[in-house]
Amino acid sequence: MAAPKKGRGPSGGQGRPGRALALILIAMVALTGGMFLSGHTTPRLGIDLAGGTSITLKAKSQPGKPDAINPTNMDTAVSIIERRVNGLGVSEAEVQTQGRDNIIVNIPKGTNSKQAREQVGTTAQLYFRPVLTVTAGQATPTGAASPSASGSAKPSASPSDKETASGSKATPSAGATTQGRAVTGALTKDTSPSPSASASGTPKASASPSASVDPATAELQKRFAALDCSTKAGRAKAGANAKPTDTTIACSSEGDAKYVLGPAEVSGTDVDSAKATIDQQRGMWIVQMDFTDKGSKKFQQITSKLSQQQSPMNQFAIALDGEVVSAPQVNETLSGSAEISGSFTQQSAQDLANVLSYGALPLSFDEDTVTTVTAALGGEQLQAGLIAGAIGLALVVIYLVAYYRGLAFIALLSLLVSGVLTYTLMSLLGPAIGFALNLPAVCGAIVAIGITADSFIVYFERIRDEIRDGRTLRPAVERAWPRARRTILVSDFVSFLAAAVLFIVTVGKVQGFAFTLGLTTLLDVVVVFLFTKPVMTLMARTKFFSGGHPWSGLDPKRLGAKPPLRRTRRVNAPTDPKEA
Repeated sequence: MAAPKKGRGPSGGQGRPGRALALILIAMVALTGGMFLSGHTTPRLGIDLAGGTSITLKAKSQPGKPDAINPTNMDTAVSIIERRVNGLGVSEAEVQTQGRDNIIVNIPKGTNSKQAREQVGTTAQLYFRPVLTVTAGQATPTGAASPSASGSAKPSASPSDKETASGSKATPSAGATTQGRAVTGALTKDTSPSPSASASGTPKASASPSASVDPATAELQKRFAALDCSTKAGRAKAGANAKPTDTTIACSSEGDAKYVLGPAEVSGTDVDSAKATIDQQRGMWIVQMDFTDKGSKKFQQITSKLSQQQSPMNQFAIALDGEVVSAPQVNETLSGSAEISGSFTQQSAQDLANVLSYGALPLSFDEDTVTTVTAALGGEQLQAGLIAGAIGLALVVIYLVAYYRGLAFIALLSLLVSGVLTYTLMSLLGPAIGFALNLPAVCGAIVAIGITADSFIVYFERIRDEIRDGRTLRPAVERAWPRARRTILVSDFVSFLAAAVLFIVTVGKVQGFAFTLGLTTLLDVVVVFLFTKPVMTLMARTKFFSGGHPWSGLDPKRLGAKPPLRRTRRVNAPTDPKEA
């Protein structure tokens, strides 16, 4: 008699389910431990659940641009503001237009919401303007000589007071300096923007304004003499409504110096990128800027002209929203890249780099209203949603117990494991990537209960089909797995693809729903492969399930099973001599 053929081993690692269970147990312990060690034991909440700040920005009409407030510019402003806010780590911020000239910005309560509020309406109009005159920031006393726009008043500074590209002395007055990089050479900044004073405290000027000046120049001189940069109101009025092509006046960001500036030679749109970094040699924070090809040519031309002038007319001012951030001297032609350095903190350097990186708003805005949003309404909706989710979960449990009986225990354990993984991941993703749990995200988690339960049902039904065909439980568990696995993977792939498309094509709160749905779909695959299947393999070895107990959900009689499959030996019938 021929030896029976050896069958293929059971798929799915029937003899080693402990490995998969150990792996998912280690993952759960690691995630839970990381959650408690990081101190983030609860998920971050969105503005509808945690409250926050709602800001209404109203677009302002610009001189000479009556049609500037249009849908294109408003949409561009929304995009820039959204990138700025999210660049600060404030996730789930909502930015949308309302009406023709309003933008609504909803910022969830968080550590960076204050900085986000400061930047949402910042126009960030960056210009590089040549310096014509610089004096102390106070208003010129009546009757004192006022400097002319030709730059005759020069601040005194000894060579030792100047900072070079390789120097380490920060300028306390202007707050920042700018210097070229690599082969382009170095810029030198005057560390004393205030001119030398006479005994009476009046800034010196080499010449008084000419009596035969045109009205525009006379008006500029008058405004310059009256400008007081030591007050916030004075700094806000300096250079108001000035066009890039105008000669204008401006204050330093610290208010200790005031300037007459020529027309802009380079604009913020010529800056390709900007980033905050720390200079290891000098131990100070700097902002590095890279110019576009067009901007690099402009920068080279202006520095070439300025390098031929005398102080202060060899300086160019970096004017951000009308305030001079820095006014370095130019000693040689520069191009390519530059860096802003000085008395930056890490936060101020990052804020400036963030504004420069995301560009200038095409419109100017006024902060119309600022409203604190409470979480009361969202809390009521969340409570209603959780009640609906609890009812849905209870109905799923009742169905599982009534129909699958003992198998419902495995399904409930799997749901518990999925819930623990989902909660810990949501808690850790808040500080990691800025994920915030909002009401749509909660809906996504509730929908995931049905997706996870569906995977268990697919596997259980495959097992019951095998038992109906006359197989015992242990072979049925292993033979049913490959077929159920394919169905589960296809179903979860479709769900994940839908979530990914929804996340890409939508904005705001809907993305929270899509992200949660995609995350829980991936976790469903992990739980089914590493927990449900191994536990089912172990349960199949117990007498309660393998013996077909009526409450196991696998009773052959209740399932209408066929008689057990048996191998029969084929016997050849003897040949009839008459038929031979």
